[in-house]
Amino acid sequence: MMRFLLLAYIIGLVGATPVLGAVMEHGDRILHRDKLSETSHFDDDGDHDSDYDHDAFLGNESDEFDNLSPEESRARLAAIVDRIDTDKNGYVSQDELQGWIQFTQQRYINEDVDKQWEQHNPDGKSSLKWEDYRKIVYGFLDDDQENPENEEETSNVSYEQMQSRDERRWRTADQNEDGALESAEFKFFLHPEDSDHMRDIVVTETLEDIDKDKDGKISLEEYISDMYKGESDETEPDWVKSEREQFKEFRDVNKDGFMDHDEVKNWIVPADFDHSEAEAKHLIFESDSD
Repeated sequence: MMRFLLLAYIIGLVGATPVLGAVMEHGDRILHRDKLSETSHFDDDGDHDSDYDHDAFLGNESDEFDNLSPEESRARLAAIVDRIDTDKNGYVSQDELQGWIQFTQQRYINEDVDKQWEQHNPDGKSSLKWEDYRKIVYGFLDDDQENPENEEETSNVSYEQMQSRDERRWRTADQNEDGALESAEFKFFLHPEDSDHMRDIVVTETLEDIDKDKDGKISLEEYISDMYKGESDETEPDWVKSEREQFKEFRDVNKDGFMDHDEVKNWIVPADFDHSEAEAKHLIFESDSD
């Protein structure tokens, strides 16, 4: 029965319509070991977005289902559920579903790394130097410096900042400190969330993103504005009010009104949190009627 209900739930997800809006899901800042979806985890009302479940379950195959007929979708999904049910007992357990989600996560990451490695390393060298990568991604900045009359100077400031950030991340991913990245190190660079030794650089980048006044810490208003872009004259949703309390009671551990680097790390890298396990529990809950 569980197998049928899970299949029915996922079939419903395949027909779901993306929800876009003014909210940035606050849980998205929590560092996932492997990202489950490009879709925001929650919609404008703070409710779980079914498109997130759709992507977490199907991984990089999710786009293919948008072009299938209902009959083809059901057949493909039934085959996937059969693969998830590894012990072939007719049921999908939480462990089996979690294992499948982890598989789809890693498959996406590995395929993305392979694609970008080939794109940025067309000669098939064993390692990629920072300068070679920089020229491919940010080489246009060199051209602009040679032509100072370029009217895009202001917009290029942000690209220069991105280049500096990427170079810092590159150095962190470069474990043997030779200035070049091998394929495994390139994976650290592209997907730092998947590597323990890259966690601090992600925390630093997160702090820099939210810290708009650049004082090295995150205020309550900076924290809220990162996740909620409501109009000035509208009433804040209850979940935003709840987040204000979360900041005061739990995020700001030392009660100084701000989040420093360590407090940001406690927030986005929570101890003993497995996102694939949480998503598996959610899918089981949504589809398990008894």
